[in-house]
Amino acid sequence: MTSLRQRMTEDMQVRNLAPNTQMSYVQQVSLFARHFMKSPETLGPEDIRAYQVYLTNEKKLAPGSILIAVAALRFLYKVSLKKDWNLEDVIPAPKKPQTLPVVLSPEEVLQFLDCVGGTMHRAILTTCYGAGLRISEAVRLTAPDIDSARMVIRVDQGKGRKDRYVMLSPRLLQVLRDWWRVERPKQWLFPSDIPGRHISTSAVEQACQKACRRCPIPKPTTPHSLRHYAEFRTMPSKLAGPCISGCFNKLDSA
Repeated sequence: MTSLRQRMTEDMQVRNLAPNTQMSYVQQVSLFARHFMKSPETLGPEDIRAYQVYLTNEKKLAPGSILIAVAALRFLYKVSLKKDWNLEDVIPAPKKPQTLPVVLSPEEVLQFLDCVGGTMHRAILTTCYGAGLRISEAVRLTAPDIDSARMVIRVDQGKGRKDRYVMLSPRLLQVLRDWWRVERPKQWLFPSDIPGRHISTSAVEQACQKACRRCPIPKPTTPHSLRHYAEFRTMPSKLAGPCISGCFNKLDSA
């Protein structure tokens, strides 16, 4: 490991950045250095500009992908290399298009979940939808996180290293109880085959992809799109409309 990489890693650790963020930033800086075959310490604003042009015009990356590289380079030059540049001018961020998420109807949600193979995978994806959880949050749940007395789920250290509570519906509670009776998990609610670990997000994503191939619904469905639908469901009824505001009632009554 180079001294600069070590310094950047330590800078991220002392700021308590999420492990995935640390890994992503290091990877982006490594790609940047490899492009020029030089240390970032020897590269300046013109090199950064040329790299952004390369990512946009030659690599044809989406704005969201370029934003990750921008965030990594801004951290590197501002924090680790302590450059007093105006980072907004030197490393501009591309404007990300505002798009609406794919929204499934209540009937489509039920149809999709019926196509998910495996009781555990179905329970996890139902949790992503029913509680609006990220897949990384759903796989890390434990039995004590399910508070049936207050009908909430505790999410420990979600995005941004923040704890929060989300609502627990009666139907989702029943799904989780049915799963618990089958597995009787000791630590993680959704354990891996490897003792002491929870199931991986990639395993759930693969199960979701298989369900998509089985399901006749033409809309692309991912764990994150199920979460998006949960967010859309909680919009005020004037914005969401009567169909959306009442949709989860159909899932609860299914």
